[in-house]
Amino acid sequence: MSRLPHPCDNRTDGSERSIPVTEDELERALRETFARRVAAPQPLAVDPAGVAIRRANRTVRTRALAGLALAAVATVVVTTGMAQLRDEPGHQGSPTVVLGDPQGSPSPLPNPSAPAPTSGPVRAELDLIIGSWIHTSGGERRELVGVGPVERAQRVPDYGGWLITSAPTVAGRTLWWVPPNGSSPQVLLAGADAIAVATDGRQVAWRDGPDILAAGLVGGQLVAPARTAAPDGAAPVGFAGDAVLVRQPGQAGFIAWRRSVGSLPAGADQSVLNVYGVLPDGRVVAQVSAGSPRRPCLALLDPAHGLAPVRTGCGTELGTDGRGGVSPDGRWLLLNGTKKDALLVDLGALGPDVSARPAGPKVTDVVAWTPTGTALHVDGAGRLVRVRAEQVLAGERPTSSPVAGVAPGERPVVVADIDR
Repeated sequence: MSRLPHPCDNRTDGSERSIPVTEDELERALRETFARRVAAPQPLAVDPAGVAIRRANRTVRTRALAGLALAAVATVVVTTGMAQLRDEPGHQGSPTVVLGDPQGSPSPLPNPSAPAPTSGPVRAELDLIIGSWIHTSGGERRELVGVGPVERAQRVPDYGGWLITSAPTVAGRTLWWVPPNGSSPQVLLAGADAIAVATDGRQVAWRDGPDILAAGLVGGQLVAPARTAAPDGAAPVGFAGDAVLVRQPGQAGFIAWRRSVGSLPAGADQSVLNVYGVLPDGRVVAQVSAGSPRRPCLALLDPAHGLAPVRTGCGTELGTDGRGGVSPDGRWLLLNGTKKDALLVDLGALGPDVSARPAGPKVTDVVAWTPTGTALHVDGAGRLVRVRAEQVLAGERPTSSPVAGVAPGERPVVVADIDR
C-alpha cells in the first residue's frame, strides 16, 4: 500500500518541473552581474585628486595676493625715492628698481673709459692721479671709484695694476690695489698707522697698533706676513732687499729689520737722519749727521751690517726734511737744499765733498724717476716739475708747468714706475 503525500512535506521522489540551465548560461549570468557592479562606482570617503586641486588653487590665490601687495609696496618706494632724488641738486636720471631676485642682474661696474672731468689733455712721462682719475702716460684714463685722497702711488711690475696709498685720516691709512683689467679697486690694508711699499711693488710693510708687519705681494694678495713688536713711534719707511727700513721714534735713527731674525735689532744708528732710496747693489742712500762740527751729510749705508756707512760726503747745504728720491740706475739723487731750490747730486762721484747743482723748485711730495733720467715731482703750487739730469748739468734751471684738469685745492700725484 502506498503512502499519500502530505501538503507540507517537501520530500518528493523527484522534481515536479524541469529548469534546464547550461554551464554557458550560468557563466554569462555571472559576467553580467560583475559588469553591473563595476559600472556603478561607489563613493570614496576621501578624494585625493580633489584635495590636491583645491590646495593648488588656494596656493595660486595666495601668491597672487602677495604679488599684488609687493607691487604696491614697490610702487610706493619708487615714488618716494624719485621724489627724494628730485630734491637733490645736481642729480640726473632716475633709479632702477628690480622686482625679484637681484642676483640675476649684477650691478654695473664703473666704466674705465668714461670721460674724465678735465679741461684738456693730460700727458706726462709717468702716470698722474688727478682727483679720482688715473691718467696714464699712454693717454688712457681710469676712474678710482671709492678711493679717497691719494698720498702716493706706484705701478705693479709686469702690468699688474697700481698700488695706491691713501692720505692719512682719523681711521689711519688705506692701501688699495687697482687691478689692470678694469675691476674696482680692492682694499689690501685698512687702518694702518704707516705703510711702506718696496720700489719693485712686491713687498709691503705697515704699522698696526704695537707691531710692525711685512708681507709679500702676489696677484693682489698679501702673503707670508711676519710681525714684530716695535716701540711707540717707530714706522717702516722702505725696503733694502728683504730688509725693512724702520725709522725709530724721534731722533733715534734707523734700523734694518730682517724678518728671518724675528724681533727688531737693538742699537739703532742715531746718526742716520733720513733715507732717500736704495742703489741697485742694495746699499741705502741716506742723510747722516757727521763731520766736525756735525752737519748733514750724504752717505751710502750697508744694510747687511747694521746700516754701517760705506762712503760719506759732506760740504753742501743739504735740507733735512727728508724729501727726495734716487734714480733707478742709482746715478742721481734729487733732494731739497736749505734754500728755495732742489739739488741734483751725482752719486757716482760721491766723495768727501758733495757736488750738487741747483735743480729747480723744491720738492714738496714724492719724487718719481723715469728710466731716461728725468725726475718728476709737484711743487708747492701744485705744478709739475721735470728735472732732466743732462739739462741741469748744462746749467739749465728746471721750471714747473700747470697740469690740466686740476681742481682748486687739489694736487696731482706722480705715479712711480720702474717697470718700463
